[in-house]
Amino acid sequence: MIKRTGRAAGAWFVAAIRGAGLMLCLTLLGMTGASAQTYTFNTITIEGNQRVADGTILTFGEIDPGDTLSTAALNDAVQKIRGTGLFESVQAVPQGRTLLLRVVEYPTISQINVEGNSQLRDAQLLSLVQSEPRRVYNPTQAEADTAAITQAYAQQGRINAVVTPRIIRLPDNRVNLVFEVVESGVTEIERVSFLGNRSYSEGRLRRVLDTKQAGLLRTIISRDTFSPDRIARDRTLLTDFYNSRGYPDFIVQNVDVALTRERDAYLVTFNLREGQQFTFGNVTVTSEIEGVAAADFERAVRVRRGATYSPVPIETDISRIERLALQRGLNFVQVEPRITRNDRDLSLNVQYVLVQGPRIFIERIDVEGNGTTLDRVIRNQFRVVEGDPFNPREIRESARRIRALGFFQNASVEAREGTSPNQVIVDVDVVEGPTGALTFGANYNSDTGAGLIASYSQSNFQGRGQRLSFDVSTAESNRRFGFSFSEPNLLGRDLRFGIDLSYRTTDNENAVYDTETLRLSPSLTFPVSENGRLAVFYAFEYENLTDVNNDADTSQIIIREADVGEVQTHSLGYRYSFDTRRTGLNPNAGVLLRFGQEFGFGDTQFIKTTALAGAEAKVWNEEVTLRATLEGGLLDYQDGSSRVTNRFFLGSRLMRGFEAGGVGPRDDDTDDALGGNAFAVARLEAEFPLGLPSEYGISGGVFVDYGSVWDVGETFGEDVIYNDFTPRAVAGVSIFWTTPIGPLRFNFTEPLDVQDRDESKSFDVTVSTNF
Repeated sequence: MIKRTGRAAGAWFVAAIRGAGLMLCLTLLGMTGASAQTYTFNTITIEGNQRVADGTILTFGEIDPGDTLSTAALNDAVQKIRGTGLFESVQAVPQGRTLLLRVVEYPTISQINVEGNSQLRDAQLLSLVQSEPRRVYNPTQAEADTAAITQAYAQQGRINAVVTPRIIRLPDNRVNLVFEVVESGVTEIERVSFLGNRSYSEGRLRRVLDTKQAGLLRTIISRDTFSPDRIARDRTLLTDFYNSRGYPDFIVQNVDVALTRERDAYLVTFNLREGQQFTFGNVTVTSEIEGVAAADFERAVRVRRGATYSPVPIETDISRIERLALQRGLNFVQVEPRITRNDRDLSLNVQYVLVQGPRIFIERIDVEGNGTTLDRVIRNQFRVVEGDPFNPREIRESARRIRALGFFQNASVEAREGTSPNQVIVDVDVVEGPTGALTFGANYNSDTGAGLIASYSQSNFQGRGQRLSFDVSTAESNRRFGFSFSEPNLLGRDLRFGIDLSYRTTDNENAVYDTETLRLSPSLTFPVSENGRLAVFYAFEYENLTDVNNDADTSQIIIREADVGEVQTHSLGYRYSFDTRRTGLNPNAGVLLRFGQEFGFGDTQFIKTTALAGAEAKVWNEEVTLRATLEGGLLDYQDGSSRVTNRFFLGSRLMRGFEAGGVGPRDDDTDDALGGNAFAVARLEAEFPLGLPSEYGISGGVFVDYGSVWDVGETFGEDVIYNDFTPRAVAGVSIFWTTPIGPLRFNFTEPLDVQDRDESKSFDVTVSTNF
């Protein structure tokens, strides 16, 4: 026991009592007693309370008159009263048989304000504050509110923001609570780097990440600020990237995040261990289920020996095998992929083993969080219903399809035990996101010039999963109105119904005639294979060729075609597409095939055929993207003849380096572009990085286009030049720029093989597309 004397001992004693939040005025006898002091109070008097009743305070302290209390018990009672958060201070003063409790109540909050903020609005910050007006002020809660506001700024990258809570005293024990904010600049991510990467460059890996370095577009790119959640997602993205490219042992060992000395930027370093790249070895199917032959399921396997290993095709094979088992009436069949390593030749043998899974059924599917989207839209993404056998893989696929709808900010699908051990309940929890867009602005097209545009689109119309859009645009030489509507699950099936309406007019500012066209086309689209879809459609089309300049400067072919007047055509057609760019087994290559025919009847009879074949591959460690496209069309009339309004023209989308109508058949006398009934174009291009930071979204490319349009059809005896297949060739370089308004492409072209009367151009701007 340490004994303190004199003034120093007294000071220590008072400091100890105050540190515990209690100051007891004890008698000299009690202070010098050898044993713990006890009290019995016949009367308890409370002073200083205005809002809280005496009885409530005694209840808080759990004391009553007549109780015998030790010094420790009296201290506990005071701490309980303070612990309610209603009192700024509590003092217990024994006065013989009377206990005096002096309390100072915390004030009531009159108003809560935020001052000094400009980057975040008051409403956004006040929504984080848990303190409330007309409630008792609590310093602990005010500190928690301060931390929440500070965190909101940190999420924006303003980690040096300072938030200070202040109280302004008012009469009647009231205060205003003010959060004073001193906003700092954005602490950006100055550099994202990698250690341990041998197979892929830092530039390629940065394009995988959600996190971006700060760059020229820092004012509109929010991903250049540090976010722990985003870093966690980046770890997953890197792992998926490497695994899908044959690196099963890849791991992100750690992520080092450091602040610069000035605390104005982050340095983020991903420490990687790539491991070796593996290929697929032997791929077999075996069965451990009596009466089920493995040979019946071998045709469902697509993985082949020698291909680069990836878990994606394994998952695809398993889904295909299990789907085939259901088609054969085999329930509860599960496929276990058993993988064995062969480190000698860096291959992985895959054995698909059919096993009998547990007999578990789906009791029900519960959907929550969808305030706008109808339940049936979400349930349509499930291939199972209540009462069906439970398949965990199918549930995961359903979750992926729900997220792919694009209607929700977040969507989770979990299974839990139902009312019995052999039943599960599938819980779907979604968070609605914005699905509509209203746009007013301007656009530019190299063929038609500048124009104004207004558009509205809704991808989840009335929560039914339907798509609705319409747009109005006007340019220097044309005006267009478009409307489209689609129902993706007609009759509850994977059958898309769509209807498209377009109306377009052009004037003769850049031509010697005006045109007016109207097209209405309903369609049905459905899958015919894993990567193939077929659309069938009907179309009504009205076209008119008017205001032709009937002078010597106008082609007689155009004048004769205008004399036909209005033409109304009905047609039936189909379009088939096969696309492996996103669903194929190779993440670095893809193929796109399109083929369609339209059979016209009415005022004219024709067959219109269009086709496209494209391939894309990434080479040189995915630094360079190669694309090759062959596209063509043929218009064949059995009754009537084509007109300048429906023949093919090679615009900049089909062949770069020429003005609209700048290539193809022309009237030899008037030089008017006439278009053609046939066209064919081959496009070869390469896209590659320019060495700029990836967050700028700028890359380069080179291309070569080769093709032609020909065959006017009926010439009415006029001289037409370039009416036969007369090939042109053009080469150029491109600048690709991913901007907030969309991916833009700037083409600088140089003709290689052109004709004398062609109209070429050296520069154009288009919206960038893959093919």
